[in-house]
Amino acid sequence: MASPDKDLVPVLDKDGVRLTVDDAIATVTLTNPAKRNAQSPALWRALTEAGRQLPGSVRVVVLRAEGKSFSAGLDRQAFTPEGFDGEPSFIDLARGSDAELDATIAEYQEAFTWWRRSDIVSVAAVQGHAIGAGFQLALACDLRVVADDVQFAMRETSLGLVPDLTGTHPLVGLVGYARALEICVTGRFVTAEEAVNTGLANVAVPVGQLDDTVRDLASAVLAAPRDAVIETKALLRGAQDRTYEDQRGAERQAQARRLRDLAGVGD
Repeated sequence: MASPDKDLVPVLDKDGVRLTVDDAIATVTLTNPAKRNAQSPALWRALTEAGRQLPGSVRVVVLRAEGKSFSAGLDRQAFTPEGFDGEPSFIDLARGSDAELDATIAEYQEAFTWWRRSDIVSVAAVQGHAIGAGFQLALACDLRVVADDVQFAMRETSLGLVPDLTGTHPLVGLVGYARALEICVTGRFVTAEEAVNTGLANVAVPVGQLDDTVRDLASAVLAAPRDAVIETKALLRGAQDRTYEDQRGAERQAQARRLRDLAGVGD
């Protein structure tokens, strides 16, 4: 796919990740199409850094990828005895202490967590393969626009592992426990049609329309007042963990803040 941010000066451009900012819209692009944007610890650290470098003006973050595949998942080099240069191999990690292993996985997960921040709306533009870590990266975003050639798959269980990059919580929330379990333990592909029908994706479009559709969606998000979007996102994200009565209370409190703000009345 052609890059819509190629004329912008990158805020960050390293280890297969490029961050550009155009006023209220930031774009994070995976930039290693030759390897189908396979992921590594270095790429995860770059994604974490991208989140930390977002200017306060940014309201929408678009996640996209160059090439025919969004991300083919974890680079297979991770499964070799040598692993990546300068990185602990999986075998090294397994031989470490419980605390060291937990800390390392937690560091990897940071690349997948900041997309849920309440002050931004994140949109994944997904084409081609989104497998394993690629699937989980798409799940890290608030919204997903997919090309009609998309193929999601969670292959970790098939490899004797589990999805550990924060993808299980949003997957169950989107498609339900039974379907999420079936997707994970079979490792099968989820097509664009199924993704839309089950709520995994917001919309599917021809691959040539993917970037334009995401741009239109970002513009629609920006049309609403920022503080109202922030409050609404917080309400919806917390709804699953609240009782009905607690959610009613949260709505009242959020609306009171909005009314006072609009009326120019301080707390």
